[in-house]
Amino acid sequence: MDSFRIQGGRRLSGTIEVEGSKNASLPLMAAALLTDGELTLHKVPCLSDITNMTRLLRELGIEVDGECGTVKMRVVDPNRIHAQYDIVKTMRASICVLGPMLARRRRARVSMPGGCSFGERPIDLHLRGLEALGAKIELTEGDIIATAPNGLKGTTIFLGGPFGSTVLGTANVMSAAVLAEGTTVIECAACEPEIVDLARLLISMGARIEGVGGPRLVIRGVESLGSAQHTVIPDRIVAGTYAVAAAVTNGDVTIREFPYDCMLSVLDRFNEIGVHVELVAGHDDPMHATVRVTSERTLRPTVITTQPHPGFPTDLQAQFMTLVCLAGGNSIITEKIYPERFGHVAELSRMGAKIYRQGPTCVVSGGTPFKGAQVMASDLRASASLVLAGLAAEGVTEVSRIYHLDRGYTRMEEHLNMLGARIERVREGAVVAGEAPMVTAAAV
Repeated sequence: MDSFRIQGGRRLSGTIEVEGSKNASLPLMAAALLTDGELTLHKVPCLSDITNMTRLLRELGIEVDGECGTVKMRVVDPNRIHAQYDIVKTMRASICVLGPMLARRRRARVSMPGGCSFGERPIDLHLRGLEALGAKIELTEGDIIATAPNGLKGTTIFLGGPFGSTVLGTANVMSAAVLAEGTTVIECAACEPEIVDLARLLISMGARIEGVGGPRLVIRGVESLGSAQHTVIPDRIVAGTYAVAAAVTNGDVTIREFPYDCMLSVLDRFNEIGVHVELVAGHDDPMHATVRVTSERTLRPTVITTQPHPGFPTDLQAQFMTLVCLAGGNSIITEKIYPERFGHVAELSRMGAKIYRQGPTCVVSGGTPFKGAQVMASDLRASASLVLAGLAAEGVTEVSRIYHLDRGYTRMEEHLNMLGARIERVREGAVVAGEAPMVTAAAV
């Protein structure tokens, strides 16, 4: 397994561009299962999750040309219906093939999904929604078997759960409902920009969806969907992570393709902490803005509660915890989406952070500088938080198990090195006594 070796204390400056959204790309790619026409996606990020989704779609009878950038997909064998464990175990988002495959092929067998480990994340809402559309659901040998031999029927579905709406559940049910007979109403639908992006693609393919961006979707089923081209939205989590990188190093970084319009809760917390995100360009198209990120020398504490969109995103909780560790005073962070998502707390503590956890809430006593240490990533966003701490730390930080990071950030070390960071990617087994480690990206 690769690791990062980070020389901290280097101020970041320069320009960086945000890649296409991982969380948008995966259900967009799954939409290829809904049509016999060609689906072309632009700005698909180069990530291990995308590679795994490409493998999965090929196993499901889809010809895929390209694995990032521009990706073209077309169904060549509609008889394959089994999403097997060896691929599905690598990422939770693989469940998003269930709805499209069921709607188009009337039968789907999908292994229970894997991905990051930070608490229980049941898919009962997905299955409840598909059952409401008329599917028969069985669980056999770790697989979900969904059948609808007479097709799906429109109905009214409530998709709320104990932690709010379900993003992938909404994607699954919406994708299934576009080919269902009659009208489907999804109440308590997820409002995340990734769901909006998927709805826009489906509409361009011929679907009839009303209420996009709100909690109530009205979907009038159609008999078939056609070909389409679509550009993936910028990744709001990558954008937020790079903005935090600028802030923790007291840097001056310009970020292009910054999805300003869907990050207002994040911008609000930045402003409270003392991080300035100035809109430089993109007033007419705030989903593709250019911003300049700077910070005050003395950062302020804040209170953060993760919530479904448009609230503060859970996928930036860990990164902001790193940021407020450097703020004077006590900050309070409450995780309302995944209450166990605190794998980064113990590792940040190894670097000198003072964090006190009680259930889903952490109190961060900030103002103490990070010290370089050996730390281990436990999930994708925790990985990012440790890299950010390493950038701000005194001395050298080694972050192991960064395969988590590669699931959501395209060559992060290369992008940050271009801004002045010093990060080496070290291959497992490359360090020998008296020898320098082998790296894949030259330090700057």
